[in-house]
Amino acid sequence: MRRPFRNRAEAGRVLAGALSEYAGRSDVIVLALPRGGVPVAYEVARALGAPLDVFLVRKLGAPGHEELAMGAIASDGVVVINDEVVKAMRIREGDIRDAIESERRELARRESAYRDDRPPADVRGKVVILIDDGLATGSSMRAAVTALRRQDPARIIVAVPIGAASTCAELQALADDCICAFTPEPFRAVGLWYEDFTQTEDAEVAELLARAGGAASEPGATRGARREPGP
Repeated sequence: MRRPFRNRAEAGRVLAGALSEYAGRSDVIVLALPRGGVPVAYEVARALGAPLDVFLVRKLGAPGHEELAMGAIASDGVVVINDEVVKAMRIREGDIRDAIESERRELARRESAYRDDRPPADVRGKVVILIDDGLATGSSMRAAVTALRRQDPARIIVAVPIGAASTCAELQALADDCICAFTPEPFRAVGLWYEDFTQTEDAEVAELLARAGGAASEPGATRGARREPGP
């Protein structure tokens, strides 16, 4: 059976269709969770005619099981801990502190690599569409929503192509809205629903952000009518 999405770009185009009510609005900004959320968000921003930026969040991997999120940290210092995972795996406080410090260093590196000294987007009073390539446990997205609330946006819309139904419901309660294009059962993992789930590299993130910024500033460019990307 064919999986719902060939790759993240196709997933973004599908997700954009579910967000069409936000097209052409001057108060909308699209923020992507790097790295996998950026190719998805690029397609959404292009379809909606909205500016694109990144919102940096890092998963805190459980010791010895780094793919399992025991929490997440956002670039402004917000930390969200999954108490159930911590208790179930008997994770020590020292291990949590070590993970937080390590991910803080990685967040600083990515800020430099992706932004190229550009300041973060000003989201005050904006409708923020916060995008990732999927929702499994939702730790990173919860940290992102919590951190964004501090910046006083008008609304926060979480949007993903694929997500676990229970996690989407949790984010619906935390954000102002949560749009999950597909919520298959059983869910298992985000990558199972993509034919190509190759890791997104830093260079691709930087390229897409630069391309989005260039399209927005082209002479004669109009909202919702962005230049098609090259092959």
